[in-house]
Amino acid sequence: MGIEEKLPQGIILTSVEALVNWTRRASMWPATFGLACCAIEMMATGAARYDTGRFGMEVFRASPRQADLMIVAGRVSQKMAPVLRQIYDQMAEPKWVLSMGVCATSGGMFNNYAIVQGVDHVVPVDMYLPGCPPRPEMLIDAILKLHKQVQTGKLGSNRRDEIESRETEALSALPTSEMKGLLR
Repeated sequence: MGIEEKLPQGIILTSVEALVNWTRRASMWPATFGLACCAIEMMATGAARYDTGRFGMEVFRASPRQADLMIVAGRVSQKMAPVLRQIYDQMAEPKWVLSMGVCATSGGMFNNYAIVQGVDHVVPVDMYLPGCPPRPEMLIDAILKLHKQVQTGKLGSNRRDEIESRETEALSALPTSEMKGLLR
């Protein structure tokens, strides 16, 4: 005599955390932060052929206050890094960051003083997407993997602790050049 036999048909048991994470996953609104070539592929992903609306992402948001997913597409210069951090700080919690392309992930072929060698030196990154530039199918796959990550994520203070540990890890990571982390 299990619990399934005691409950009437049509009743679903779940936790509040699982329900909230399901709604967050199903209604993720991306902010555009296209800086280079990868932005063209990001725009193509938003077109009718790939239909990101089926994943709850109808429109790319221009305001960070309306978005909860930042897709950093392209190389980030040293002068753009504080702006990127300011926009990230303006986003409402919970927020996620997807690093799109090899330039955003590791600086790409631009290994010099003017380019940040990985956006994770500026903001905590939840998902990395390699490629130069990555195809729209790859971006959709990365978004679906991020959905799985959101579905199993923590809520409240547990999420805050997780983010702080990732920020600390990003600051202590050795960059490819001798630049320091740009987090607060």
